Amino acid sequence: MSFRASVSEPRNLEFEIPRLPLVARDDTDDNHMKAIFGLGNPGKEYEKTRHNVGFLVLDELAKRYEGAFSSKRSLEAEIAEVLIEGERVLLVKPQTFMNASSRTLSAVMSKYPVTINDVLVVYDDADLPFGDVRYKKSGSSAGHRGMESILSTVPNGTSVARVRVGIGRPMHPDIPLDEFVLGRWTEAEEKELKGMVGKTIERLMVAAGFSPRPNAG
Repeated sequence: MSFRASVSEPRNLEFEIPRLPLVARDDTDDNHMKAIFGLGNPGKEYEKTRHNVGFLVLDELAKRYEGAFSSKRSLEAEIAEVLIEGERVLLVKPQTFMNASSRTLSAVMSKYPVTINDVLVVYDDADLPFGDVRYKKSGSSAGHRGMESILSTVPNGTSVARVRVGIGRPMHPDIPLDEFVLGRWTEAEEKELKGMVGKTIERLMVAAGFSPRPNAG
């Protein structure tokens, strides 16, 4: 069993969410939007934690493309709409806590011209070394609570593209994994974050069908 299944997420009220219908995107429809979901937990206490690297990546992405996040209570998310190479792209930070991310996915797909084929998810992965960034077109959640939630609301076997950001594992075996994942970056890690976020954005852009953009600043 993957370690992530044992990570203790903050608890919140759960709702039964019906599975979304699988709708094939009509690529001739100019109204469709791509949507990038960065996973994390809301609240000050979770800022700058390893588990919130998805939020960190989207914050930088919004900054590069002159977007600003605003709270959308009906979607349980912070949303920014940016223009990338002439195409509208939705940046989404669910505010449901990690293990209920599918609530935001369902709400966004109901409100915006977004199908599951337009969705790209970015999140932390402790099975990857710190700084390693990998794209995967489909597959299981491998125990990640946020990805598990998202996959729970789409038809079985549906491909959901994702970019995983390596956060590594604890240096000492006596440090519980859930404590490590929900912990803040070390000073040494913080020095590497800018480069890691930049690499993640490049991978996201290629995965979404755009050209990589040079690091800002």
